[in-house]
Amino acid sequence: MTIQWFPGHMTRARRQIEEKLKLIDVVFELLDARIPASSRNPMVDEITGSKPRLVLLNKADLADPEQTAEWSRYFRDKGLAVHAIDANAGSGVKELAGKSKELLKEKIDRQLAKGMKPRPIRALIVGIPNVGKSTLINRLAGRNIAQTGDRPGVTKGQQWIRFGGELELLDTPGILWPKFDDPIVGFRLAATGAIKEDVLHLDEVACFVLKVLVEEYGTVLGERYGLTELPSELPDMQTAVEVLESIGKRRGCIVSGGHVDYEKAATVLLRDLRSGKLGRMTLERPDATGELA
Repeated sequence: MTIQWFPGHMTRARRQIEEKLKLIDVVFELLDARIPASSRNPMVDEITGSKPRLVLLNKADLADPEQTAEWSRYFRDKGLAVHAIDANAGSGVKELAGKSKELLKEKIDRQLAKGMKPRPIRALIVGIPNVGKSTLINRLAGRNIAQTGDRPGVTKGQQWIRFGGELELLDTPGILWPKFDDPIVGFRLAATGAIKEDVLHLDEVACFVLKVLVEEYGTVLGERYGLTELPSELPDMQTAVEVLESIGKRRGCIVSGGHVDYEKAATVLLRDLRSGKLGRMTLERPDATGELA
């Protein structure tokens, strides 16, 4: 399965980012802490070049804290600065100015040595749709100045936002890459709501999620839906469908004839996952991914 898209506004966003780079001091690369590799656009390396970069693991409140620590070590081993945040609640956000200064210490020291007063740091925020860029902007600004939404593609243009006297931020629309050949990446993105739900079938996404959750968080999953006889793994699609059917029965997702409405059951599962009602869960591990640049 190869998923392909490249909407016009994403093409424009890439061009606009490249045009603004000469004005930028540091890049904030925003990732979803639940799927750090899958939510990382490989084009960002090409687009942002050698600009200093701070990887932000957003939605850390929804991710498995042990796995977030593992991912942080993973990125640091790759030579990247990394910081876990929860833009919605504000956890870790206040430290961004200080983290940026650390990345730009040599440049700032040179300016001070020349008697220059450093201007506010100009940061570019990049990330795929629905990863929380506008939420971070609003949190930093202390007011709702960037449009947010629970669907991908809400941010359409660019805007500069001042944060105190230390940071100037440039928000950008989310950029998805033109295509990806790995279906697992697509399922992870769909599970967290990063891509529109009409790209993949909900029941297939739910079955993918169930396979991960049964193997990694089976006890929590069983307690949430009252499933007392969960297998230790789901070796094929049929066994995943059986678990989804059990969830549907437990949650009253029944249609005429007493049959389970699998799409409705899938919606229940994915809503619980995205909202954190299932607990703090991470859908991929550092040792299960390919190389990151």
